[in-house]
Amino acid sequence: MITKQALQQDIDLVLRTVREQHPDLGFSTSDAAVTAALEAIRRDLPPSMTRDEAWRQLARLNPLLADGHLAITLTDWRADTAAHRAAGGALFPFDVAFDPQGRLVIDAALGGAASPLAGARIVAIDGMPVDTLVTTLASRVHGDTPAMRMALLAQRWWLYHWKTLGPAQQYRLVIERDGKRSELAIPGSMDQPRMLQDEVDIARLYRLDTVPGCSAVLTVNAFDSAHLADFVAFTRAAFTRMGQEHIRHLVIDIRANTGGDDVMWLDGLMPYLATARYRTGSSAIKRVLRANPERGEQVGQIIHTQIATWREPQPDQPARFSGKVEVAIGPLTYSSSVLFANVMQDFGFATLVGTGGAARRSQSGGVYGVPLPQSGLTLWIPRFVLDPPGGAPKGALLSAQAPWNPRAATACPAL
Repeated sequence: MITKQALQQDIDLVLRTVREQHPDLGFSTSDAAVTAALEAIRRDLPPSMTRDEAWRQLARLNPLLADGHLAITLTDWRADTAAHRAAGGALFPFDVAFDPQGRLVIDAALGGAASPLAGARIVAIDGMPVDTLVTTLASRVHGDTPAMRMALLAQRWWLYHWKTLGPAQQYRLVIERDGKRSELAIPGSMDQPRMLQDEVDIARLYRLDTVPGCSAVLTVNAFDSAHLADFVAFTRAAFTRMGQEHIRHLVIDIRANTGGDDVMWLDGLMPYLATARYRTGSSAIKRVLRANPERGEQVGQIIHTQIATWREPQPDQPARFSGKVEVAIGPLTYSSSVLFANVMQDFGFATLVGTGGAARRSQSGGVYGVPLPQSGLTLWIPRFVLDPPGGAPKGALLSAQAPWNPRAATACPAL
């Protein structure tokens, strides 16, 4: 159990850290807003609480921080999930989505299997109206914008429901389909959530679908550098195959790509796509965390700089793609995948399609975790803020120039 006095020490650390280590807090929020929110959290603390209860208190700050790289999280929720399941704990039994009207609907069974209830609208869970429940859970989600936070909430509904309301072995649902409502009692799921399966399955992370002689969709669901060798080998084979099949129209699908390491797309994609020299950004602001006397940098200093590193195209690359390129984005496109989309758009290498309006074009980065010792939670904080190569007004969002439906016809038969 964590006492109120102990958690207040963590609150002090959070405030001190964002003030002293964030490169530009005004990028997404303000010192005054953060201070006021933390004071409100202090006033609401119970005398003692569990770690999950402490997270429920401190995570109320996340939407206000309004940056996917600035958040208070459970230190290792993936390991927590594995331990919970290993001990016989169950999770909410469905993957969910928000439909175009913003209503919560069943998408599939938690592990990804098809469900006969797919498409049904969820009206209530365990007696709580779903609108109230969505508001409660969303109040603890991090992310740049409400659109991004809602997408993240849908993807991790099972996690936020469990950590906010506690575990259950059975869920009472009221659902609606074709205008008719019904009440169901559904056992909790023991399956591994689909998103956790997707993170480690190379075949799910990276995929190429083609219509020979026409078009291709290259799906890239993560830029996790732990898979760098596999990814480089995959893209080499993919672009070679596209050349052999005379593909004329390529869509690179990063709608589910929440980021990772830039080396993934710099080494795995750009050799086949760049037709001119390019750079990953235009200007940056960073906070010095380690002194560098040779550069005259002192700890705590804020430095404004221009991105001077330019990268050259590789015209002699035998598998270089010369057809039309589009990059499909969505509300989960974030971090390094936003940087990739910026480069492709700003240098004219591709057109952005899909759904935008969720992530800023300028991105914070160099993220590191600051342990909160009293609660065992983690504050994630960025070291720098990077502006896109073509520049952008403050707060400008990544936007698509056209919608995209992978099943719709383009210049060729549908994929």
